[in-house]
Amino acid sequence: MIENFKYDTSKQPSIPREQSVLPPGQVMSPVKYDHTEAAPITHVMFAGGLGGSTADFLMHSIDTVKTRLQGQKFTKPPKYQNMRNAYTTILKQEGLVRGLYGGVTPAIMGSVPATTIYFGTYEITKRKITAFGIPDTIAHLTAGSVGDMMASSVYVPSEVLKTRLQLQGRYNNPHFFSGYNYKNTWHAAQMLYKFEGLSAFYNGYRATLLRDVPFSALQFAFYEKFKVWAIRYTTTKQNPQLSLEWEIVIGTLAGGLAGALTTPLDVMKTLLQTQVEKQSKAKKSFSSKQTATTTSSTIKISHHHYNGILDGLNWNYKHYGISALFRGLWPRVAWTAMQSGMMFVIYEQVLELLEKMSH
Repeated sequence: MIENFKYDTSKQPSIPREQSVLPPGQVMSPVKYDHTEAAPITHVMFAGGLGGSTADFLMHSIDTVKTRLQGQKFTKPPKYQNMRNAYTTILKQEGLVRGLYGGVTPAIMGSVPATTIYFGTYEITKRKITAFGIPDTIAHLTAGSVGDMMASSVYVPSEVLKTRLQLQGRYNNPHFFSGYNYKNTWHAAQMLYKFEGLSAFYNGYRATLLRDVPFSALQFAFYEKFKVWAIRYTTTKQNPQLSLEWEIVIGTLAGGLAGALTTPLDVMKTLLQTQVEKQSKAKKSFSSKQTATTTSSTIKISHHHYNGILDGLNWNYKHYGISALFRGLWPRVAWTAMQSGMMFVIYEQVLELLEKMSH
């Protein structure tokens, strides 16, 4: 999925003859060599699906903390003060499996096929585009966008279920009020379909795409640039390959920066996917056993029903300021950074292993 930059002294860059002579004083830049170009698409899809889903599973607890910080009602003081407080509070009150790892089942059910589709679509699209001589940066951004759109039909429904179960926590949860009370993933899917309809599985669809497409674009752009810099300053012609440590650093930085810049869109994605439809029958299904942790201190205007992405962004900014659009910033940065680093490393290692096994 990601270009692997190496110094390759045995090959000349694939450029037209009339451009092969550089101006005086200009040095030829490193050749981009990507072992995925020769890899079968099935290998790319397997390595990508394994890398993406493994990273998603390992980082799920931090994603849960981010979701709680973004989805909690505005109270004085708020239930969760910060990332560390939210993590320890959820673990203490609700446990690891039902609390921090709530919603992990739909998360992985969606992650495995979605990342497999994404990596395969990305690689196929990239190869087709670059074959026409399109610049690499444009090819990467276009392929990433197409990959996201193809995978969205799978991961958005699972994202809706995952986000709701993360926000709810355990069944009959007395520690956090989410507005719904599901026994498990299957029960959540049944109730969502029965009371809110099939379209509810695609709540926040546009917000999800508006978050993920620019995230992928920024992530790849940062990754490519950081890798060029790392190769320039840490490798030699005798040892042109980046070390595992630098691969982790580059992937982590790329994911963290991209995650930070797209946080407002992630906030709106969470709010749109977890809000109960206005005038919906779903309100009748709320369990009487579920109680809010705070009621009198909750600000009344926090129950605003969002009609879309722009409405949500404008309303939150107007009533709570710019900080409302960056709720859950640090857990999001931590999640995207570590998930990105893990995913890229696992992907590259698995792809290399498959390549060796095929020879």
